[in-house]
Amino acid sequence: MTFSNPCRGRVFQQPVKDIADAQGDVDAFIAQYEPKTRRVPAIAARIAARLLAANRAEEALTTLEDADTDARRELHPDWHRVRLDVLEALGRAEEAQAARWASFEKTLSEEDLRAYLKRLPDFDDLEAEERALDHAMGYASVHSALAFLVNWPAPERAAALVLDRAGELDGDFYEVLTPASEVLSAKHPLTATVLLRAMIDFSLDRARSKHYRHAARHFLAGESLAGQIGDYGNIETHATFIARLRKKHGRKHASWSLVD
Repeated sequence: MTFSNPCRGRVFQQPVKDIADAQGDVDAFIAQYEPKTRRVPAIAARIAARLLAANRAEEALTTLEDADTDARRELHPDWHRVRLDVLEALGRAEEAQAARWASFEKTLSEEDLRAYLKRLPDFDDLEAEERALDHAMGYASVHSALAFLVNWPAPERAAALVLDRAGELDGDFYEVLTPASEVLSAKHPLTATVLLRAMIDFSLDRARSKHYRHAARHFLAGESLAGQIGDYGNIETHATFIARLRKKHGRKHASWSLVD
């Protein structure tokens, strides 16, 4: 009795693709994919990149535009990158710039913004950068906005964002809040304190015992920053914050033993 192996075709196809690729035979490379598969953004990007390298930019653009992209989702990064290269090769620089800006508006991509600004005339880039930072300040996800502003870097904007939108902070986003608090602590101790407190509140409110050591570290960091803060504005003072924590979480002895 003979059994067919459904994976055999796929195993065989990969060497054929590799051979076609090594020989620079773009059409043979494309032929290895079913028409439906060619519409997958990642596959379309591979095909378009090879068409572009073969000086077939128009065909590359058609391949990309035929891909099954969904405006509701983020574009596949390879598809987006290759499309920009194709537009540039076709002399459609303005369209490429518009695509970079649209991508930045949607995702806060640093790569797209830097590429966009690099291609602007002197002084126009400064105005565009301010417009980009304004956009980031109102971005739907405060955590994505904070990560972008810290990494750009635009610390003054990041500090303003935290104070303006403190109520939106989620202490579970420690991978964003922790480095942001470290960056901002030197010149913006109040802002750093707000970030540290968001993580402390999350750990204690959710009784995340595994996070208590991190919460203690954040607590001690906040305590060291307290002496640098002259005006808390409408933010709790350090003493008030401690009193609230002890009243609300006084029975979480495992946490307090780490700081007392």
